[in-house]
Amino acid sequence: MIGTNSPQPDGSLERQPLVLIVDDDEIVRRTLDSLLRSTGLRTATYASAQELLDMEVTDDIGCIILDVRLPRLSGLELQTRLRDKGDERPLIFITGHADVPMSVRAMKAGAVDFLQKPFRDQDLLDAVDAALARDRVNREQRATISSLRARYDLLTPRERQVMELVSSGLLNKQAANELGLSEITVKLHRASVMKKMEAKTVAQLVRMAEMLERSL
Repeated sequence: MIGTNSPQPDGSLERQPLVLIVDDDEIVRRTLDSLLRSTGLRTATYASAQELLDMEVTDDIGCIILDVRLPRLSGLELQTRLRDKGDERPLIFITGHADVPMSVRAMKAGAVDFLQKPFRDQDLLDAVDAALARDRVNREQRATISSLRARYDLLTPRERQVMELVSSGLLNKQAANELGLSEITVKLHRASVMKKMEAKTVAQLVRMAEMLERSL
């Protein structure tokens, strides 16, 4: 596993993304390993799906390049196993025996690309760039959801009811009638919700509620 680090504005170093390569053909593994390392990326290679499954999931930004036809456990089966394991890194499939149903299945399951051998180096590098960009976005979204969930967990049952009603567009008076409370009480709960959720506006609170609902 080889790579470089990039300096950050605060002077610290950020580890370069990690690309995992899974192919039972040693020549292919070495070729892809050399190509990716020449761009400064870190890499790790595996000859089988099981080798990758036995590896602990790391927190590195990265992606996985894997052959569709692997011994014992295919690339498509590995895709399912990885998701079950909680490994959400984007996948790039490579194969010398592609067919339309196979590629459609892989893409529907979340693959970034499906490249048929032989492919141009640039096509692979472009796919890796897209996969790494997707991984960064996915991580940011998961971090945002995690933060929202932590704040939501601080709400009392009544505050959650108020948040739901306010987010659905009800005014304080309407929410009060719905809950059998006074308007003043609803206003107090609403203010507490806004503070705990760190929402500056109702519109922002609505977006938070929508994100939390989609994450369920």
